[in-house]
Amino acid sequence: MRIISKRTLRDFWIKHADSEQQLKSWYRETDRSEWRNINNLKRNYPSASILQDNRIVFNIKGNRYRLIVKINFEYQICWIRFVGTHAEYDKIDANNI
Repeated sequence: MRIISKRTLRDFWIKHADSEQQLKSWYRETDRSEWRNINNLKRNYPSASILQDNRIVFNIKGNRYRLIVKINFEYQICWIRFVGTHAEYDKIDANNI
């Protein structure tokens, strides 16, 4: 899976150092994955929340942080749409970010 853009994650873990290892782990696992559909993804991440338009919310660091991505399974591309604290997540429209 090709992930766009790691810089978003890096910028976030510079501000929130306690998220760095889990975001790096998520990145490595996703980069190596070949998910063909939501069901494949849910096998690896059963707690991931599925939103509209192939957007997925991942809980990072025990739900302290949230990561929203949009995935095109056919082309194996994952766009990072948002990474933030739980409080910041509550202030956005996750289906439209």
